[in-house]
Amino acid sequence: MERRDFTKLVLTSLPAGWLLSNVPLSARAMIDSKIKGVQIGAITYSFRTMSDPNDIIKAYVTVGLGEMELMSGDCEKLAGAPAAGRGGRGTSGPEAEAAAKQALDWRTSATEATFKPVRQKIEAAGIHLGTLCYNMNANMTDDMLEYMFVMAKGLGVRAISSSTTVSMAKRVAPFAEKHKLIVGFHNHDNTEDPNQMATEESFKAVLGTSKFLGANFDIGHYVSANGDPVDFIKKYHDRITNLHVKDRRRNHNGPIAWGQGDVPIAEVLQLVSKEKWTFPANIEYVYDDPDGVIPGVTKCFNFIKKALA
Repeated sequence: MERRDFTKLVLTSLPAGWLLSNVPLSARAMIDSKIKGVQIGAITYSFRTMSDPNDIIKAYVTVGLGEMELMSGDCEKLAGAPAAGRGGRGTSGPEAEAAAKQALDWRTSATEATFKPVRQKIEAAGIHLGTLCYNMNANMTDDMLEYMFVMAKGLGVRAISSSTTVSMAKRVAPFAEKHKLIVGFHNHDNTEDPNQMATEESFKAVLGTSKFLGANFDIGHYVSANGDPVDFIKKYHDRITNLHVKDRRRNHNGPIAWGQGDVPIAEVLQLVSKEKWTFPANIEYVYDDPDGVIPGVTKCFNFIKKALA
């Protein structure tokens, strides 16, 4: 028997777990979900019906997605945060206070080393961890802003994405500049409140605050707010951390199954491909497919494949 045939026989006879645990990370095959030069991934929020992030990792492998935008809550679960500290929503009293203190103590004691095993687990499944999604609000302390960057640096991500407000730009900018890590502000479609990320003007205000603040540009919400995502991307492509891809209708209508709304998904993806821009286009699955979440995300991925064929 030739050496290569013998090696193949041995490797295929070993348990999958042995192979995964004994092959160096640098030698493992990563899932290739780049299509016509466009890196396709998903935010873990797409699999929010799965309470165990280990199942979410498996779902990425099943669908064939090699790029992950990791929600901070999923990250904390994988890092071993106390379960009590992650729950307790809607509760009050001594138990809730104790849980909140336990969570705060865990977070304030966390270091970059706390989160390195999370990246290792994700990469072991063949998935590139590109972005941490950590949502910010005005009540967040400076300690928790610092914690966000500790988590991000431990994960080794290229950027942070965040659903937040325009006014948070001035607060987070010094932290982003200190850590030299870009924070992409995520937009929704609330055009009534000027403090909400929804319009080109709101993005201009944020992007003008610091070169370390960027756009986690959601093309679905931007169309829902009656904006032109193609025009926005052409203007601000050098400030985009990543796209969120979904379909919606204009005038604040959505979510909806892909291909039934007004979002020019194919045109956006083809533009990114043509211009060779390197930011990932992440699926944000938000409608309820009758076949379930994994088939639903798979349909979105197949829609992208067809759009870029």
